[in-house]
Amino acid sequence: MRSILPEKLKILAAICPRPLYVVGGFVRNFLGGLQSVQTDIDVCGSMLAEDFAAYAKQAGLTAQAIYKHTGTVKLTDGEGNDFEYACFRTDKYVRGEHTPAEIYFTEDITLDARRRDFTANAVYFDIARGTFVDPLNGIQAIREKRLTTVDKADKVFGEDGLRLMRLARFAGQLGFAPDEECLQGATLNADMISDVSPERIFTELMQILHADEKYAVKDGHYYALTILEQVGVLAKIIPELTAGKGIAQRADFHKYDMLFHSLRAAKYAKPEVRLAALLHDVGKPYCHHTYGNSYDHPREGERLAREILLRLKAPKKTIERVCALTLWHMYDFNCQTKEPKLRRFFVDHYEILEDLLKVKQADYSGCMDDESTAPTVARWKGLLARMRKEGAPLTLKQLDVSGQDLLHLVPAPQIAATLKQLLYHAACFPKDNVKEKLLQLLPR
Repeated sequence: MRSILPEKLKILAAICPRPLYVVGGFVRNFLGGLQSVQTDIDVCGSMLAEDFAAYAKQAGLTAQAIYKHTGTVKLTDGEGNDFEYACFRTDKYVRGEHTPAEIYFTEDITLDARRRDFTANAVYFDIARGTFVDPLNGIQAIREKRLTTVDKADKVFGEDGLRLMRLARFAGQLGFAPDEECLQGATLNADMISDVSPERIFTELMQILHADEKYAVKDGHYYALTILEQVGVLAKIIPELTAGKGIAQRADFHKYDMLFHSLRAAKYAKPEVRLAALLHDVGKPYCHHTYGNSYDHPREGERLAREILLRLKAPKKTIERVCALTLWHMYDFNCQTKEPKLRRFFVDHYEILEDLLKVKQADYSGCMDDESTAPTVARWKGLLARMRKEGAPLTLKQLDVSGQDLLHLVPAPQIAATLKQLLYHAACFPKDNVKEKLLQLLPR
């Protein structure tokens, strides 16, 4: 492992009067044979922050920030590598508070290990000696692909609610299975998620939805979602979705209940639409309980998706896109929409069209685990290909007239609406997408 460490870090370890260790994900990934994509490395030791910073400077590293209270130093080597040093410490938490209430510095590596979350993240590598230090048997956990807490699980999760999300994320990213005590401890402390800020929850949720990409763990995002559901955290952050648990759907269309259909849709979805796939049917449980059917679930789902994402303080663009995809995911479900109307729909929703196709496919595959092309997707792609071959415009930029051409022919307040009508016409009659023909269509 020493051979893959940056040179300046090895120089620093050589001049430090006390052992300097690499800890956390970098060590875990090396021992687990995972290709690490991270450039930052966590290091630690028993030196206080200001003392360590002085030695780091001698080794040619730059201290970007020194935090004496927490004993941490942020460093860079000027060669694209970032480091964070933390002095060995033990923390005391007030239940419900993510930040430690009290910090005590120590020289005991085992006490430092026990302040972390999972034993797989608590293996240390002595840089100078080139040896591993494993106070909590984390190497075995890594080899067995197991997530085990560094202390009693009830204590670990009771100290910091964010660890509930990290449990699911690590399970998905690494393909590690939480042990039974870990799952029980998380379940007992599921309420602790309410103490985590909405922004942090949303950030973790998005990492969970992309968990398979981190280290190429197949279906890691789906596994992470099932862990989140199993320990009761999903019900705390998106109760509108988990309200569908146990509600059966038509057996000729669905293998899964309302909740697990949504999880399966996220499983099959392309990364860029997984949030929309997760929420696409969020209106179904509400409609089932309110109306006794699911007919209006796209409209109710759009409303609920907006409420959920606003509550989680998601970015505005994300909210608008997910809500639009939720609202329209059932359009032309039976492939019976008349072609002219469908062409106009493509014009109106061109900006989300590619993503809508991906959500429709995920929805279809999530019903019966059928990864063949969804009938609606096949129909839409065929029509889109034909429209492009015909030269049919889908956007105003592709229309052969512009607002400038209409300045003296149409009252200014009507120009935008007129252009839209001409675009509709040309989308249905592509041969008319010629300036002269389009201008002839204007009312005289």
